[in-house]
Amino acid sequence: MMTIDIGKAAEYAESVVNSEVRAPKYVKLQCAEFLRIWNDEDEIYIVNKKLLKKMCKLLRCLKMAKGPRANETIYDALVGYQWLLITAVLCTVYREDNRKRRYETALLEICRKNGKTFVVAVLFILLFYSEPAYSRFFSVAPDGQLAREIKEAIEPLISVNASVFEDGEFKVLRDYILHKPTKSKYTPLNYSTSRLDGKEPSVFIADEIGALPTPYAIEAMRSGQTLVKNRLGFVISTKYPTIENPLEDEVADAKRILDGVVKDDSVFALLYEPDETTGWEDNDDILRDGNPLALEIDSVWDELLKKRDTAIRRVALRENFLTKHCNIIYQGAGTESFIDIKDVQKCKVDNIDWHGRDVWVGVDLSMSNDNTSVAFVSQENGVVFAESFAFVPEGRIDDKNHLEKLDYRRYIEQGKCIACGDLTIDYLVVEDFVFSLEQKYGVRIMGIGYDRYNAMSSAQKWDTRYNTIEIKQHSSVLHPATKLLYEKIMDGHFRYTDNPLLEINFQNARCTFDTNLNRYVNKKKSNGKVDMVVSLINAMYLLQQDELQNYTGFVAQVI
Repeated sequence: MMTIDIGKAAEYAESVVNSEVRAPKYVKLQCAEFLRIWNDEDEIYIVNKKLLKKMCKLLRCLKMAKGPRANETIYDALVGYQWLLITAVLCTVYREDNRKRRYETALLEICRKNGKTFVVAVLFILLFYSEPAYSRFFSVAPDGQLAREIKEAIEPLISVNASVFEDGEFKVLRDYILHKPTKSKYTPLNYSTSRLDGKEPSVFIADEIGALPTPYAIEAMRSGQTLVKNRLGFVISTKYPTIENPLEDEVADAKRILDGVVKDDSVFALLYEPDETTGWEDNDDILRDGNPLALEIDSVWDELLKKRDTAIRRVALRENFLTKHCNIIYQGAGTESFIDIKDVQKCKVDNIDWHGRDVWVGVDLSMSNDNTSVAFVSQENGVVFAESFAFVPEGRIDDKNHLEKLDYRRYIEQGKCIACGDLTIDYLVVEDFVFSLEQKYGVRIMGIGYDRYNAMSSAQKWDTRYNTIEIKQHSSVLHPATKLLYEKIMDGHFRYTDNPLLEINFQNARCTFDTNLNRYVNKKKSNGKVDMVVSLINAMYLLQQDELQNYTGFVAQVI
């Protein structure tokens, strides 16, 4: 009889920690934490090796249904990271109670075609045997079809291993899978933004969470687990070409935990995203960091290299390759992205003392049923300080959340977005906001720059107190200010406080060039709302004119 090696997860973790197998920074940190428990060096947690051995015996009996390793046993087909996920999440328990698992959340950020759906299918089969009777398992995803992907991965494993399972042990129907001996049931749920409450999952999986508009589906599952002793949620996704989605929130929190900034023993995270994102055209380590399966299956690696060559040649395919096969947020290629969002985020600070500063205000008053923005900037010793606010029609918030896949109510609570009016913007609120800036922030307004379109009435009101300047929205006028803002950010001479909506606007911004190679942010070709960036550029225009002419001769029209 063949011996069973229960240490495959530890072997993988050791090879990662010792740099024998390539893995990114946060995977190394998680592997080091697992090895500490595996080697019995933790006072609170241990690995339940007796339970692990039972699971290994079952996996030795089950065969792969499809793929490059079809007909091999699952035990032999699982790769290193999959063993680590299974062992750590299902078998890491409290030393004083080996029936109580440590981890409640298992976060897997990994590129496409790395066997993530398969390993979750395997996990669910193991859970049918290890969880208490009458357990309920659910899967949620951005749509019903994606939620059923797990079910479609479990079904072939049950079918091809019918001889291993007892006759009629599993009942597979269109809407669920029932394990008859334990009466445990797995059900894929149709996606909803409001109807997932009321479930009580012992285990759930939230798949492709990077495409979810809000974290509601995840939190609805978690809130339903309040009374479950061994609650567990698998949160899985590749990157998506946005910086504001539930995946990025989960990943940011996991990084804080792995860095030791936040204490939370309930989260296990394997974050296969590259440590370096530049030079993807020839940097093989970027592919290695995001694709652990490719390090063990040569055919997968060869296919990745082919896809990379194609992405280099064909710009239109680049976004999909970088986001799905490299786990790099890529901002598109229809026009030139204004600036990499990572460079913007490096300029974020906790607080700006505005009191006593001279500021220049930029306004972008759009159509009455769309976003409007007000921004203001100041400069000290070559460093630009900035704030930018958005205004949205209060009666259209739900529609905008759905269409733009954002959570405007969250931004309103954060204070950087203001809801006013009903189905249209209440310009009086915008006008009063500008009038209140001096008193609220203790600043002195040096000028207000605006686009003539939609702004004449408001500008006339501001002109009773301030110097108002029309800024022609033309590439020849806006290019210098656009270039200045870009340079300030790239040189690290730009400061702003936490403002996710502004970051999204930066991410959306696309630039085009006129015949004289003047660069400007093009609203029509941008990938979403950019009002907050446009108002910021208008403010930068006034600041730049002040630098050039000491505020004595604007190249603008004063009303």
